[in-house]
Amino acid sequence: MAAWILGVSGGIGSGKTAATDHFQTLGIDVIDADIVAREIVQIGESALADIAEHFGQNVLQADGTLNRAVLREIVFADPAQRKALEAITHPAIRQRLHEQCMAAQSPYAILASPLLWESGQAALTQRSLLIDASEATQLARASQRDGVSEAQIRAIMAAQWTREQRLAAADDVISNEGSVAELQQQINDIHQTYLAWQP
Repeated sequence: MAAWILGVSGGIGSGKTAATDHFQTLGIDVIDADIVAREIVQIGESALADIAEHFGQNVLQADGTLNRAVLREIVFADPAQRKALEAITHPAIRQRLHEQCMAAQSPYAILASPLLWESGQAALTQRSLLIDASEATQLARASQRDGVSEAQIRAIMAAQWTREQRLAAADDVISNEGSVAELQQQINDIHQTYLAWQP
C-alpha cells in the first residue's frame, strides 16, 4: 500500500492528464477518477441501471450502453438533473477510488480528479496538487483537443470550481502555461519533495 495519497486536480484543459502521465513515468501509481467514472456506468453496474431509471431509457444506446452525449445535454442544461446524476454516481465512484487507492504500491499514489474538492474526493487524500492554467489557456487547449464548442467547454468550466477556489484549496500549485518539457521539469522537482514528505 502507498504511504499516502496525493490528490491532483485542474480545470478542463489545464494539463492534468499530461501531468499524471509524467508522474507515472516516475513510477507513481495513478488512480484516475475519470476512468473510474466510466467503469461504474458499464453494462451490469448498478449505477447504470439507476441512471436509466431516473433519466429514462433515452439515455441508453440501442446496445444498452450509456449515451453520454444525451446525458451530458440533460445535466449541463439543468443543475437539478446534474445533482441527481452526482447523487447516483459519486458514492459508487468514491467507493471504487478508495479500493484502488488502498491497492496502490508506489511510495505515494495519485488520485487524479477534475472534481477533487467539489465531489468530496479530497477526503481520500493527504495532500493536493493543482495543475493551474488561465481560463484562456484552458479554452484554447480544450477546444483543440476535444473539438467541442466553446459554449460546451464554458458549461463544463461553470460546473467546476473557479480557478480562485482551486488555488485557495490546493496545498501545492504547478503553473502549466508553458511547454510540456517545462511542466515535466516542475513535476520532477516536486516529485523529490513528495518522496521525502511524511503525512
